[in-house]
Amino acid sequence: MLDFFEIIRRSLNGPYYSEQDFDMKVFVPKLRQVVKKYGLRWDGKTPIPNDDQLADDVFQAALELCVDTGAYCTDTSRVIRFTKEELLEGLRDAPSQPVFGEGRDQKVMLARKPESSAPPYCYVGAGGATCSSEDVFVRLVEGYGRNPLSDSITCPTLTKINGMDIETGSPLELLACIRAVELGRVALRRAQRPGLPIMNSIATAVTDTAKIAASEFGLRDSDCWVIGFSAEFKVKFERMNEVAYILSRGGQLLGEAGPILGGYAGGPEGVAVVSVAYLLWSILVLRASCHLNVPVDLRGCSSNRPLLWSQSIATQAISRNSHLPLFYYTYCAAGPMTEMNLHEIAAGMITGVVSGGNIEFGGIGAAKNVDHLSPVEPKFATQVAHAAAGMNRVDANEIVKKLLLTYEDKLLDPPKGTRFQDSHDWDSITPCQEYKDLVGKVKEELRSYGLKII
Repeated sequence: MLDFFEIIRRSLNGPYYSEQDFDMKVFVPKLRQVVKKYGLRWDGKTPIPNDDQLADDVFQAALELCVDTGAYCTDTSRVIRFTKEELLEGLRDAPSQPVFGEGRDQKVMLARKPESSAPPYCYVGAGGATCSSEDVFVRLVEGYGRNPLSDSITCPTLTKINGMDIETGSPLELLACIRAVELGRVALRRAQRPGLPIMNSIATAVTDTAKIAASEFGLRDSDCWVIGFSAEFKVKFERMNEVAYILSRGGQLLGEAGPILGGYAGGPEGVAVVSVAYLLWSILVLRASCHLNVPVDLRGCSSNRPLLWSQSIATQAISRNSHLPLFYYTYCAAGPMTEMNLHEIAAGMITGVVSGGNIEFGGIGAAKNVDHLSPVEPKFATQVAHAAAGMNRVDANEIVKKLLLTYEDKLLDPPKGTRFQDSHDWDSITPCQEYKDLVGKVKEELRSYGLKII
């Protein structure tokens, strides 16, 4: 595989394009060409396709797209280009079994295949959703750690420190990121899982300075850093600075990308191809040990019918043609302690697991509303994910179609849900009886559909 210095060199010396020209004269027309060439069409009646040839065609389209476009460095207006041979070499040399965590909480992350009976690696928590105070932060993370199916944790984002709103680029951002690292460790010790890896302890960070500096206050090389691209096919020096730091200290990172349905990526077919292509950029540009796809529509949701299809076929394409472990993520529209939210979670987790993914679950639909998250949703997500392992795509597709019928007409006006403080006992971090009953009701419904959930 090409070394990171070569990636930097190409970001400085590659072909020059204005950002608009890259978008409109390179990326968009090339994407349309490969979608047409491979005859890719989404099927709204089949959220989970059962077509290996289609998955392989999506992968080949993505490989061709990467050769034709390259990745765009926004700081230099240069395109980082690769040959097909270099991309295939990256796939060959990519990690296959990264290890995260310490002690009894250490675990190998495996690359799964469609319909695999291997339990998924579960990376769960807040997904960077906002919380109002350090007390809420600690209780949430402790609650995430208590879930025996949690394999790694994603933390909330602090909005204040010492009563002051956090300003990006100010000392407050740096101090808040340091505080978040410290609080995450405290919370997992309280959960009696001190070795559990934290994969985005510094969700509060916006700048590279804050992320790098705060890492020295409690993050371990057995944890993981999340580094993301900008839509579409763009990378900033800030993110590459973070990669340089993590590589130099011997850490591992999770490459992240969120193509936008209805944006430059186009429709479901384009989003599927772009999602697969990001895996290749993750390996070579970000030096990732695992990859996370988080495609969303213009509302920030991914539980709708087009994106379930898109994520499913992209996950199948990657899992059939790569050995880099992949995470599947679901952004829900509805807020916590609502039946719709649990239906969205179930649809997403089933789709991801049977398509060959591991799962991340974090912030939910109303997460833009501060404190609208809880430990219940991630725990439910892991239970659904484990129950879906070994299910075939045809049966899973039938379940997901039934779930879609319960909520897709509400996606434009989803229920807001309830704050953590209003749905849980503050001291014991246990959900109220109403929430327990709601989860029990939805589990019974899933059992009636054929999902063997505990």
